Amino acid sequence: MTVVFVHGVPETPALWNALRDHLDRPGVALRLPGFGTPRPAGLTGKDPYAAWLADELRAIGGPVDVVGHDWGGHLTMRVASARTDVPLRSWVSDVAHGWHPDYIWHEAATLWQRSPEGEESLAGLREAPSGSGRTFGDLLRGRGMTPELGREIDAIHDAGMSAAILALYRSARPNLAADWGKELDGPTAAPGLVLVPTGDPMARPDLDTEVARPLGARVAELDGLTHYWMLQDPARGARVLTEFWDSLGDSPGDSLGR
Repeated sequence: MTVVFVHGVPETPALWNALRDHLDRPGVALRLPGFGTPRPAGLTGKDPYAAWLADELRAIGGPVDVVGHDWGGHLTMRVASARTDVPLRSWVSDVAHGWHPDYIWHEAATLWQRSPEGEESLAGLREAPSGSGRTFGDLLRGRGMTPELGREIDAIHDAGMSAAILALYRSARPNLAADWGKELDGPTAAPGLVLVPTGDPMARPDLDTEVARPLGARVAELDGLTHYWMLQDPARGARVLTEFWDSLGDSPGDSLGR
């Protein structure tokens, strides 16, 4: 069974390397268009990106287990809840709270959703010298970003990547509940798991649980881990994922042990 990993903003597939080293399963880590590769003109926001992911999963063949982080998690949830033509065995996301009607985007996201403030903010991150404390890699260190991944991200952060980031966030105002959330209609066909890294200062475990429940998704709290749980403790992340995959014969909706 193939595991497909989907990174978020502003990351690369290298996000998953340490976690994948702890998994004895075939897998592939996708790269979002615009994040170190050209972005086709039609990929102008969250709906085209979700369609892109659906196409990629169909091309891989299935059924597949999909694990999404950050924006990769949002796209995974959209495919799992709206694209019945995609052969999923299961799905995992760590940002389900973004689909709650009460969710308010974080400060950086609300800045990027405004023009010209968003363009100016990302230009400043692109142009800041490495190690200055003002690049993506520097600013995300407090949420668990490793220096190695931070340097890779800073090296590929160009105007095209900034444009992709702006397109995603500006297509999700005021939040994902405004349109995608309204289309949720009961449990997803494939079983799901919502991860909750409680050490993330932006974590919203209450909202994560409320979103997971009607989807029939299980919930696993990663106590003390941050937004970048897969970098902070990849062995633990791998254990939680493996426990979920090994239990797919069970009925959905149960809560996994911590």
